[in-house]
Amino acid sequence: MSSENPAYGGGEMRSVGTAIIGAGMSGLVMGIRLKQAGRPFVILEKAESVGGTWRENTYPGLSCDVPSFFYSLSFEPNLDWSHRFSPGAEILAYFENIAGKYGLEGDISFGQAVTDARFEDGSWTIQTSDGETIRADFLVDATGPLHIKNYPQILGLDRFEGVQFHSAAWDHGVPLEGKRIGVVGNGSTGVQMMAPLSKAASDLTMFQRTPQWIFPIGNRPYTERERAWKRRLPILGRITRTFYKTIFDRASAGVVEDGMWRRRMARGCREHLEAVEDPALRAKLKPDYQPGCKRLILSTDFYPTLAKEHVHLVTEGIDHIEPGGIVTEDGKLHELDVLVLATGFRAHEWGIANVVGKEGLSLKEAWAQGPRTYRSVTMPGFPNFFMIVGPNSPIGNISIIDVSETQTRYILDCIERIGREPGKVLAPKREAAEKFQTDLREAMKSTIWVTGCNSWYVDPEGTPTLWPWPAHEFHRVMAKPDFADFEFLEATSLAATSGNARPARIAPD
Repeated sequence: MSSENPAYGGGEMRSVGTAIIGAGMSGLVMGIRLKQAGRPFVILEKAESVGGTWRENTYPGLSCDVPSFFYSLSFEPNLDWSHRFSPGAEILAYFENIAGKYGLEGDISFGQAVTDARFEDGSWTIQTSDGETIRADFLVDATGPLHIKNYPQILGLDRFEGVQFHSAAWDHGVPLEGKRIGVVGNGSTGVQMMAPLSKAASDLTMFQRTPQWIFPIGNRPYTERERAWKRRLPILGRITRTFYKTIFDRASAGVVEDGMWRRRMARGCREHLEAVEDPALRAKLKPDYQPGCKRLILSTDFYPTLAKEHVHLVTEGIDHIEPGGIVTEDGKLHELDVLVLATGFRAHEWGIANVVGKEGLSLKEAWAQGPRTYRSVTMPGFPNFFMIVGPNSPIGNISIIDVSETQTRYILDCIERIGREPGKVLAPKREAAEKFQTDLREAMKSTIWVTGCNSWYVDPEGTPTLWPWPAHEFHRVMAKPDFADFEFLEATSLAATSGNARPARIAPD
């Protein structure tokens, strides 16, 4: 359905029930649920294909750190995963197949980045990078936290004369055989790529800023016999998924409260580190914070890779970069042919920069003291606006797909509820969001994330933007919206105030 758009210079304006930003995993799940409910929608995707982070990341050694049978949709199991933690290309193919099976391609507008979204006249007006204007009753941000690349601020980075690229923009046209390769960053991405890079490089150097705890879980391949049995008896795949879900849900308690799971996690990490034979290397690898304070890395090949003669771990800080390589603070030049920036993402720049609520306050302004949500999905002052895997989601301790499925059901309940209130829009009450934030800050005191480390879990104000309760509590609380915590506003009454008044922010810490 289209109409004239005089406010934006004329031309056609597309109208739709729900606009979803992003065709990654969460956007696809939201689209599937809306399609099953018979509700019109469009998915706006900045790239030319689906897949989100699994489309963007293609570095050597890429795999998920959640077991494949758990890192899959509950209603669309894959019975033929190749590994316990399957390669990225296999996961991407899984989501591409999902999009095709549910006929989502016709509902996705590719190459359309959202540049502006404003709540006005009772609905959302959305501008895209190709100049299109879309009016939507509901806006769902499914971009997640890991899609804006973080480039380090290193003096002379632009002077390097070799080949350099971010790990999420891997240049597969660059030959690596016999090259001197440097990897800046030792998070999960950096750790995963070290073993395959060591097989190609003549010299491989990792530049480490802070040591990481490594939990020893190997990524074993499933045998053809195992895969055949799961294909023949689908119940085996369901049993495997239930097993991993149970383990991860229970283990999630280890990061949010003291107890057996926290002690087991710490013991496994420390025993794995003690197995490093070289005492000098072991000392470099030993963190000074508790296991789990940063996102735990799963690997059994990282330490053996560092023990190879042509592989080096540099812990001196980077001073600057010269045309020939990296110069560390001790004055040493590390000559390189290829420089890989495994420096992650700007995890706290949720959604798009210009989302403006009902009274002219932007999302960025509302979060001036850090993201402040109601149950991670909604925001006061932003009617009919929802986030999937937004701030305060349990992204640090359970499968993100499990999180997304729970949140999409919650959002669909909200959409269907407002559908029974003609002429009205829905937003959480400010006092409900403030109470949620107060409860969250109190619960955060018992989590491992506040025990003294610097991680991407923590926002610029020093507050972890995670869910500080066990997984079972997340699923219980998010099973159904408590509509007593929401206000139903007359859409027509908002037209007069839209874009003018400036409401108070949610109370800061």
